Amino acid sequence: MSDVIRLVQNDSKPEINLTLTDENTGLPIDLSAGTTAVVVKFRAAGSTTLLSTISCAKTDAVNGKVSFNFSGGILDVDPGQYEGEIEISYNGAKHTVFDLLRFRVRGEF
Repeated sequence: MSDVIRLVQNDSKPEINLTLTDENTGLPIDLSAGTTAVVVKFRAAGSTTLLSTISCAKTDAVNGKVSFNFSGGILDVDPGQYEGEIEISYNGAKHTVFDLLRFRVRGEF
């Protein structure tokens, strides 16, 4: 996950689509259980302060596909570098994806 996702300050609609795979097998992670939830924790790069926790929608759960957007003022932030941590909850048991999502937010006109 080394690509940088480019965003614009105060936008709300950019939709990010992810496919979550097992790093050992390369196979999609089955997210189809009703108690399985995926969130992205969003913060400024290098900071320890969490800015938002974004719930993901399961778009093709059996094949590990989820999506999320930036509604609710999430991108009402200063321009700069940000990062996201993907967390999967299996009925209370937590799995955190090791690689971070990287974002660059530019100022709006």
